[in-house]
Amino acid sequence: MSEAIIYELSAPGRCAAHLPRLDVPAAEPLPDALLRSELELPEVSESDLVRHYVRLSQLNYAVDIGMYPLGSCTMKYNPKVHEDIARLAGFAEVHPYLPEELSQGCLQLMFALQQYLAAITGFEAVSLQPAAGAQGELSGVLMIRAYHRARGDTARTRMLIPDTAHGTNPASTVMVGLEMVQVSSDARGNIDLNDLSAKLDDTIAGMMLTNPNTLGLFDEHILEVTRLVHASGGLIYGDGANLNALMGIAKPAELGFDVMHLNLHKTFSTPHGGGGPGSGPVAARADLAQFLPGPIVTAHEAVYSALSGEALDIDADDPVADAPQYMRSLMCRLEMPEHSIGRIKSFYGQFGILVRAYTYIRMLGEEGLRATSEAAVLAANYIQASLRDTLPLPYDRLCMHECVFEGRVNGAEDIHALDISKRMIDYGIHPPTNYFPLVVPEALMIEPTETESKRSLDAFIQIVKAITEEAKKEPELLRTAPHRAPVGRLDEVQAARKLILRWQPEP
Repeated sequence: MSEAIIYELSAPGRCAAHLPRLDVPAAEPLPDALLRSELELPEVSESDLVRHYVRLSQLNYAVDIGMYPLGSCTMKYNPKVHEDIARLAGFAEVHPYLPEELSQGCLQLMFALQQYLAAITGFEAVSLQPAAGAQGELSGVLMIRAYHRARGDTARTRMLIPDTAHGTNPASTVMVGLEMVQVSSDARGNIDLNDLSAKLDDTIAGMMLTNPNTLGLFDEHILEVTRLVHASGGLIYGDGANLNALMGIAKPAELGFDVMHLNLHKTFSTPHGGGGPGSGPVAARADLAQFLPGPIVTAHEAVYSALSGEALDIDADDPVADAPQYMRSLMCRLEMPEHSIGRIKSFYGQFGILVRAYTYIRMLGEEGLRATSEAAVLAANYIQASLRDTLPLPYDRLCMHECVFEGRVNGAEDIHALDISKRMIDYGIHPPTNYFPLVVPEALMIEPTETESKRSLDAFIQIVKAITEEAKKEPELLRTAPHRAPVGRLDEVQAARKLILRWQPEP
């Protein structure tokens, strides 16, 4: 049922919901100045309304429907128990203005999550405040700038960024007021050490680095890269978007990173399809913790009444505190780091996503997190090995959680990556990332994640092979795809520039 139909079904007097009779005193009516004389909303029955929204939902592709191999986005299936936990009343209905003593359950969850993320990454301190990866990234660059300014080193105004970086890296650099300096990759997809060395001097604030990078490759020179940058006085910022390949296997802090963000909405549950919400905590080494965005959660041992649960003014180290009528527990507080860059978001972050991430980590545990990464890496290498004779492979070496092909077909030179991706839609598969990273022409960036079965991976591989055969025999079929979607191929540039945000009747 289209948006047009829901309006066309409208008939005066129909109503999809009926409010119960008022059982409290009526409020004063709103002032006339705040009321509209007419409000052109459709008047439909409950069944019309339900069918409309159910059919709209069926027009969307989702990770709950099938494979979503969107490279660098980690769109994996997440167990529904995470949603159930996040919807518990004590989490879902808590108000951010509640005083700390009435929010101890939520604060202790956040404190534990900070500790878990620190243990996974190897850093000493974590702030959960940023609401998305891009905010976490911006926070990390602000922290690097604050670190240098606190030391009086104001000449460091340039940031090194690899040519395989996520697009937000240059944007964050410019927003902070630093100059971007691009670093090239070598023939194996690593940072080019010669190019890096040539650009290091006392004006470099740091380097923004994703490892594994957006080619899906673990940098073979990572320890030398971090050593060189540190030797020049710069810091290493870690883009944690690809952490799904490292959990339980390698800790970024031990590789030489100084500060990094983590995408909880990708690696630790709740894929970010539909635009959000997200969560991008920032982790940092001990001497950078003072610059973290705040507030962060701290914990202090406290004494409570066993009868009422009230916090008491008794020193936790006092022997009296061990009496039967008392309980010893943690009292969590929200505190700003000493030289914090400030708030990056209102309140304390995307709390619902924090609950999901906490649940994800607790359910998997240390061994489960490692198994997750191992399965993700195995799945990506399985696809890469299975398709290396079907599509050009620019970097023919073991990949990590994702693999990157060139979307070109021998014998069908006029077919492009976009044509292959649009044809995938007809087979019921969400397309992979197109034309990124930019260093690969006609790039197809595929991330299967750990949640796809071998059967699912085999089906995807066969679909890609079938499409390449179609490209040779019926290229027009690809150029005009998709054919089975609710809409055909759109002019994406015009769609972005000339938005149509509401239904309008035909003239």
